[in-house]
Amino acid sequence: MTSTVLAQEPFTPPGPGDFDLPAIFGGGSFDFFGQAQMGGVTKPMVLVGLSAIIAIGLLYAMSRRAAIVPGRLQFAGESVYGFVRNTIVRENIGADDAMKYVPYLFGLFMFVIINNYYGVIPVVQFPTMSRIGYVVAIALVAWLVYNIAGIRRHGLLGYLKLQTIPGGLTGPILIILIPLEFFSNILVRPVTLTLRLFATMFAGHLLLLVFSLGGEYLFFDYSGVVGILGGLVSWLMAILISFLELLIMFLQAYVFTLLVSMYIGLALADEH
Repeated sequence: MTSTVLAQEPFTPPGPGDFDLPAIFGGGSFDFFGQAQMGGVTKPMVLVGLSAIIAIGLLYAMSRRAAIVPGRLQFAGESVYGFVRNTIVRENIGADDAMKYVPYLFGLFMFVIINNYYGVIPVVQFPTMSRIGYVVAIALVAWLVYNIAGIRRHGLLGYLKLQTIPGGLTGPILIILIPLEFFSNILVRPVTLTLRLFATMFAGHLLLLVFSLGGEYLFFDYSGVVGILGGLVSWLMAILISFLELLIMFLQAYVFTLLVSMYIGLALADEH
């Protein structure tokens, strides 16, 4: 006789719906262009606002007792600031213009990395950059910053010429190249910025949900030794993925800030 181990309840895998968190307070609905939309203040809204407070608080604590011989907090703050200024900004914008954009890019790096690391903080456990609306907002701000920088440096027509006409090219080939360059350099960049950060944070958080909830299901709702062992292995995978996510979250903040600084540098450059 053979026996089959059956699950007592079906497992419902996590999906995009798990990212639509209910309102903490102020719930309700409103009409938006004929579509019913849910209102209220949600957890991601609170976390985004809190990230600004955390960044300001950290920087204040790191700098309020500035000394020639830095303490541990001051040293940590100066290390992060120096990393962004020297490794990201100066390398891509150049020493002459770098300091104008260091405050913005340093603030951008801090904002993104704090919101990313929410995903591995116990209880919080939600990276706000896995909601595409927040990523769209900071990508559009970046788009405005580097385009305005280029227009102020070269003028509107001069900037468009630099962005759409590769140096040294003339003739009929420009009929094809100009629209392609305009599409690539002006329109597509904020889209790629958005998708790179959002997709990585979304996929990473979804993967953690799969192993965490799957482990809970196997351990508690699946009978037999297979369920217990499977649940433990699934939880172990969730822990290992969390450590991997720590690295990925840092890299995504770094890459996002790096690309924005590159776009600013290209907008200020005198050649395409």
